[in-house]
Amino acid sequence: MKNGVIGAIVVLVLYGGVPLLMRGDLYLMSLIVASLTIAGISLAWSLLGNLGGMVSFGHAAFFGVGSYISALLTMKAGWPVFPAMLAGGVGAVVASVAMLPALRLKGPYFALAILAYAQIFRILATEWTSMTNGPAGLSSIPALPKLFGFDFGSKTGGYLVIVTLVLIFALVYQRLRASDTGLALRAMQESEDATRVVGVNSTALKAGMLMLSALMTGIVGAFNAHVINFLEPDYAFNATWSVVPIIAAIFGGYRSIIGALAGAVVVYLVDQLVLKSILPGSHQIVLGALLVAMIIVSPSGLTALRLKKRARADAYAAS
Repeated sequence: MKNGVIGAIVVLVLYGGVPLLMRGDLYLMSLIVASLTIAGISLAWSLLGNLGGMVSFGHAAFFGVGSYISALLTMKAGWPVFPAMLAGGVGAVVASVAMLPALRLKGPYFALAILAYAQIFRILATEWTSMTNGPAGLSSIPALPKLFGFDFGSKTGGYLVIVTLVLIFALVYQRLRASDTGLALRAMQESEDATRVVGVNSTALKAGMLMLSALMTGIVGAFNAHVINFLEPDYAFNATWSVVPIIAAIFGGYRSIIGALAGAVVVYLVDQLVLKSILPGSHQIVLGALLVAMIIVSPSGLTALRLKKRARADAYAAS
């Protein structure tokens, strides 16, 4: 009951309070939209790392593939934007199929293999000039549409779309984690050989997690393409789309849903509003230093640190 009330309050604040407060500040609203874009990728990365037990340095591949597929479908095939965004996510899933051989690798070897795939897709987007226009990129990508008299292409409209996507991703993540599949995934991380003995197909489960993570990231990439209305390979497949979500997830606590989301919003907004104004040329160095400090102080992230402090306070009060 308590969780339901808290959830209702959060939804009310997200859909009503934030747009109302930011109605006159288009710049801050655009930053919030960008932070939620990072949050969506961060959640997808956390799902793969926490449930799937696989660390990826190549989510830029899924982001870029989703971006280009959605943009090209709307520009060259005349697709409506929202179905094209979903197709972008499906295209990212298809791209992840090419990465399935990497599932035989573990630890840093898997992470580096996925990073290599991201570079391959960037090169393909650069060289396939007849389709992607190569380094010149795609301009005038259709914006989010007007539906039922509401302009989703506005700052508020874009915010409502991305916050809805992030909430759907969080719900899918939560349901999956609480399911029998989630239990099997956690057991698999303890001992993959033991889970195979009892009949769990660990390869199929890891493949499913990779595809689901790719789907989520591809949809976010497609959304971003229709928000900025321009794409070129070095932007769409930029390492930023892999690195910043990882920093955000680890900073907030990638083993919890709220940690990955809160970490993304906090890290991005602090970086853009505070660090960038103080140190325009080296603000990301400070971000890296903060990440190192967080790993040393609390390897499980900001949310875990907060829970530890609360537990100590409760123990002190009870004594």
